[in-house]
Amino acid sequence: MEKTYNPQSIEQKSYQHWEEKGYFKPHGDTTKDSYCIMIPPPNVTGSLHMGHAFQDTIMDTLVRYQRMCGKNTLWQVGTDHAGIATQMVVERKIAAEENKTKHDYGREAFIDKIWDWKAESGGTITKQLRRLGASVDWDRERFTMDPGMSAAVQEVFVKLFEEDLLYRGKRLVNWDPKLHTAISDLEVENKDKKGHMWHFRYPLADGVKTTDGKDYIIVATTRPETMLGDTGVAVNPEDPRYQDLIGKFIDLPIVGRRIPIVGDEHADMEKGTGCVKITPAHDFNDYEVGKRHQLPMINILTFNGDIRDSAEVFDTKGEASDAYGTELPAELQGLERFAARKAVVAQLDELGLLDEIKDHDLTVPYGDRGGVVIEPMLTDQWYVRADVLAEPALEAVENGDIQFVPKQYENMYFSWMRDVQDWCISRQLWWGHRIPAWYDETGKVYVGRSESEVRQANGLGEDVKLRQDEDVLDTWFSSALWTFSTLGWPEDTEALKTFHPTDVLVTGFDIIFFWVARMIMMTMHFNKDENGKAQVPFKTVYVTGLIRDENGDKMSKSKGNVLDPLDMIDGIDLESLVEKRCGNMMQPQLAAKIEKNTRKAFPEGIESHGTDALRFTLAALASTGRDINWDMKRLEGYRNFCNKLWNASNYVFMHTEEFELAGEAQYSLADRWIQGQLQQTIKTYREHIDNFRFDLAANTLYDFTWNEFCSWYLELTKPVLFKGTEAQQRGTRQTLVDVLETLLRLAHPMLPYITEEIWQRVKPLAGKTGETIMLESFPECDESKLDADAIADLEWVKQVILAVRNIRGEMDISPNKPLDALLKNASELDQRRFNDNQAFLNSLAKLESVKVLAKDEAAPASVTNLVGDMEILIPMAGLVDKEAELARLSKQAEKVERELAKVTGKLSNEKFVGKAPEAVIAKERAKQAELQSNLDKLKEQQAVIAAL
Repeated sequence: MEKTYNPQSIEQKSYQHWEEKGYFKPHGDTTKDSYCIMIPPPNVTGSLHMGHAFQDTIMDTLVRYQRMCGKNTLWQVGTDHAGIATQMVVERKIAAEENKTKHDYGREAFIDKIWDWKAESGGTITKQLRRLGASVDWDRERFTMDPGMSAAVQEVFVKLFEEDLLYRGKRLVNWDPKLHTAISDLEVENKDKKGHMWHFRYPLADGVKTTDGKDYIIVATTRPETMLGDTGVAVNPEDPRYQDLIGKFIDLPIVGRRIPIVGDEHADMEKGTGCVKITPAHDFNDYEVGKRHQLPMINILTFNGDIRDSAEVFDTKGEASDAYGTELPAELQGLERFAARKAVVAQLDELGLLDEIKDHDLTVPYGDRGGVVIEPMLTDQWYVRADVLAEPALEAVENGDIQFVPKQYENMYFSWMRDVQDWCISRQLWWGHRIPAWYDETGKVYVGRSESEVRQANGLGEDVKLRQDEDVLDTWFSSALWTFSTLGWPEDTEALKTFHPTDVLVTGFDIIFFWVARMIMMTMHFNKDENGKAQVPFKTVYVTGLIRDENGDKMSKSKGNVLDPLDMIDGIDLESLVEKRCGNMMQPQLAAKIEKNTRKAFPEGIESHGTDALRFTLAALASTGRDINWDMKRLEGYRNFCNKLWNASNYVFMHTEEFELAGEAQYSLADRWIQGQLQQTIKTYREHIDNFRFDLAANTLYDFTWNEFCSWYLELTKPVLFKGTEAQQRGTRQTLVDVLETLLRLAHPMLPYITEEIWQRVKPLAGKTGETIMLESFPECDESKLDADAIADLEWVKQVILAVRNIRGEMDISPNKPLDALLKNASELDQRRFNDNQAFLNSLAKLESVKVLAKDEAAPASVTNLVGDMEILIPMAGLVDKEAELARLSKQAEKVERELAKVTGKLSNEKFVGKAPEAVIAKERAKQAELQSNLDKLKEQQAVIAAL
């Protein structure tokens, strides 16, 4: 191998070889257990971000592990058509390049344009997945708009409609006035803004007065323009101020509408004036109040968010109503919503009905794609009756058929599912699965797989004109079918029989309802086993935390704190990193701030670390916490870990490749110890992986590799390899090869590239004939190699070596200077261990002689360390220059005393203690304790040297 580890020289060639050879495919032996993970389909417009890298690392670790355990393993890959995002990308493209809109093309031609874009530019993220080492079966790659997937979506829609689990109705949705479509809650970004609360006087009708004699009540609102659609005012039925007004009426200003006062607990007696205007067509809470009290719904806005020329009036079922007139003030018609807000406030002020205006902190909903304020809008949409589908989905988690890891996320799932609302599945876009519904000229709806099927099923002749619904289905609808539609459903395919239910879903907590719950509902409704029992989509839901930056902030482009996983793999220079973060920033001040922060955080840019180091870091961070702070220092540390493994392997090859390994072998204590430690590591590592504790698994692997194999065992081999008998040397060489080869297989799921490269070199030494490490068997704990006596003896040897090394460090004695040691209180076991392991101790502790002191024998002035009850004494006479050493220790002690006095003074300052955060104070106290401990040790050393 190369002397220096260079990931760039091995990674891409290894992946290309793996893919060409078909190593990622299921082996097809159905007599063995199957194992399947479905990748959460990333948007076709997307590129790899830290969340993807994190989850994909976990999935690939699981898949490689189970593949090596012999299972028939499928990691299914695919992408989502991402309705809004993709349509926006292509709309921007044709606007910039051709100065055209989608309407210039027309629906069919525009959709063709999107398919062209997808073919040319839609594969970015799948290329990046390859860089991460994802061992997915690329031959089975799916896209949510593939013909097979589209057929599954169509089948589900038709069947739900036939079962009366699907309906079309006029209800309130999140409406994006820029994109002209309904959007899901997940696509709404709530932003904190400074705004106002307007207090208006609503006159009481019919001469009614309040308890304090006023002929009006005061309502407060942050959206004055919506008062044009008010159909009621709510007060709390327990509020003594307004109890007598319930059932009375208001004369609504400007529009002159007579609206009732209703009693509803939605009105908070402690909040504001206790009176709440109710606008059912423009507020989600008001919508629910309106339904409870049968208040009509009045829509005053166009899809652009402008005031309509005439209002639309509906009853609570969404049907047209004549409960109120449709007239709106002529001077407000056509006004943009925020301009209308100013106009309404001005009119009410002119009428003497503006009571006061207060500054108010607002949470304003924005569309994450369109970037404009979202309006609750009354529209005709398609809905799934979710309550019916939710019952078996709830039961599946309650009875343990599906388990969440960590378990506390079950509570989040239950809270949503026990109060589930009907699911709006239609979107007003062109790109997506067009809804398979047709309307005749009377507006009657027909649902079927095609227009010809609709005509045939309903006896409709060619003279009956039909038009297909213009809307498409929400992308969450097609992705809810992901686990079974990708395997060929509705056909009863072999893949479906083999790999469904799948085993694990790896996902984030933020989409437990939007995707996880809906997958469970849809899968259980449409998939039954041979006994008719509903199939779950997966047995385990592993919920990851959110990767944040080193300060705990969410990564976002607007903050300029996004880290690209590929930059950490390949490296990026500072200027390129600055350009990447600030190049498209529209706000110069923000760009300047981001540039400053980037230059401060990465003055040298980002070095290349390689894929394995990134993957290992992500695995090591995969704790059970909800938030995970990224740490560049850990990434650097794990790159060093890869270097350590590479260098250790070169050491093994240097001492084994040119030697005969077969024949009589004698195994040293160190050989037997490392084999036992390896078996314990295998057992612990497997337990952690099986329990989804990737952080603990990574730490276990790191500790064995760095501390036990590299730092101790390789050093312990030197006395044998340089001075042992031929049989002893052969035993150690066999152990070096066996432990390294086993360790590589153990590490492969997390570190695929470096382990493959080294394994190809070690396999002939280990007698392996396989083509690739990924198809070798995963190590199992061999308890016959757990030599408890060898482990205990070698741990004792390590303690002695460390005890002597600590004395050298404390007394500033050269590590190469041979020392004489005295043993006090040495038991027979201690003496036996000293005698048996003189070669190790002389080599690693650099001991020239060892003498066991008699019980009452006096010892010269020495520095002492304990190993159990035994004392190790190193006589100091002749080892150090007494005066020089005392001067050195005195200088060190003076420095520590100064630092200690400074910290003690700070903690004695009442102002500091009173104002500083508790974490800062705790840090200073810990520093004080550490300095005091260091000072005590220095004084002890001074006393020992002074006594010489």
